Amino acid sequence: MNDEINTRPVYSFELFPPKTPEGMTKLADTVQRLNAVAPRYFSVTYGAGGSTRERTFETVALLRDQGIDTAPHLSCIGSTRAEIRDILHRYRARNIRRIVALRGDLPSGMGAAGTGELAYANELVACIRAETGTAFHIEVAAYPEVHPQAPGAKQDLAYFKQKVEAGADAAITQYFYNADAYFAFVAACRRAGIGIPIVPGVMPITNYSKLARFSAACGAEIPRWVGKRLEDYGDDMDSIREFGHQVVLDLCRRLIEGGAPGIHFYTMNQAAPTLRLWQDLGPPGAEP
Repeated sequence: MNDEINTRPVYSFELFPPKTPEGMTKLADTVQRLNAVAPRYFSVTYGAGGSTRERTFETVALLRDQGIDTAPHLSCIGSTRAEIRDILHRYRARNIRRIVALRGDLPSGMGAAGTGELAYANELVACIRAETGTAFHIEVAAYPEVHPQAPGAKQDLAYFKQKVEAGADAAITQYFYNADAYFAFVAACRRAGIGIPIVPGVMPITNYSKLARFSAACGAEIPRWVGKRLEDYGDDMDSIREFGHQVVLDLCRRLIEGGAPGIHFYTMNQAAPTLRLWQDLGPPGAEP
């Protein structure tokens, strides 16, 4: 699988588990529409401290029942090794070959005592390898604009290298809107001897207030000129979506032209914004 990911661009879509049966019905329609363009795989998020565990399993089942290649997220915060082992066995029974291994966040109100037996993503990667060998292709997170909790870029790169040395096969970045940040991060990784594919994560811009809130929480920078333009549109959602589409489309084009090994789209469970980017970008499988 490593040879495949190193020689062919990988386009993937991320989903989150719905909270209601109605949401699951809507997600099934979204999956059908997105899967029509044949992405390499879908990933499914996993809530803080495993808070969406059963809904993650349900969403994974929705995908796997259709024969869709699926990469469940798995975070270690709040979990024991036995729980991680059980989840891995459950996924192997579903013939899942990819895992997105993350540290994860503690649910609000849970103190440090709730971190579980594995405190960091590199420990989770090592645990997966110890339990299952090479059964899973392991993706980990990367932060071109530096993890918000890292003391600095140098230390953040060292943390990332620990995950790679523990057995990660590839990485997916946090979303960003500055291509230079991605290319500088990849260059720093190569200088540090990190050779795995680093797939850029891209989020469509459809709602400025939500984007600003997400970005403040995860440390993703909205370039000042982009933020000011979005602010000027106020409640004009059509203009926000049109401008946002062009910003993200230009970003995707620059990433691909610059040699990125694919794109991971944060869909927010919406098909239309991602499909429009896909069609205008023209990757393999896109329809005019």
